[in-house]
Amino acid sequence: MRFVSMLVAAGLTLGAAPMALAQDAAPLVTVVTADNPQTQLMSMVLTGQAAQQGHPVRVLLCGPGGDLALADAPESATAGQPPMGASPQGLLMQLIEGGATVEVCAIYLPGLGADESVLIDGVSVAQPPAMAGAMAAEGTIVWSF
Repeated sequence: MRFVSMLVAAGLTLGAAPMALAQDAAPLVTVVTADNPQTQLMSMVLTGQAAQQGHPVRVLLCGPGGDLALADAPESATAGQPPMGASPQGLLMQLIEGGATVEVCAIYLPGLGADESVLIDGVSVAQPPAMAGAMAAEGTIVWSF
């Protein structure tokens, strides 16, 4: 339990410094589909840690994970979680500020009957050919939550 607390505490400083891009760090694509706020938060913590270690980061938000990108997000995306009071959307915004590319699935907004105007700044709609290429590129790490 102490290890998890230390990991979360370390991950909550995502916006403190720009994310380093190392020449040899493998690109990371994090796919978030979970509706559980703790899972969403941990996906942001771990992705932030990878970014701080130099991995170029791209985040794909689909289904309930897409709700993190909404300007009018559900409380589950914006409410602080123990132990540090961070929210999934708050850490997502720190990733964006640090240079991460964040996209919602191409079918997410049509499923809501909405357009890009409902998204927070810095989030766009994924283009399937480009996302498939990023995920399938040699050396890319893909995490799914």
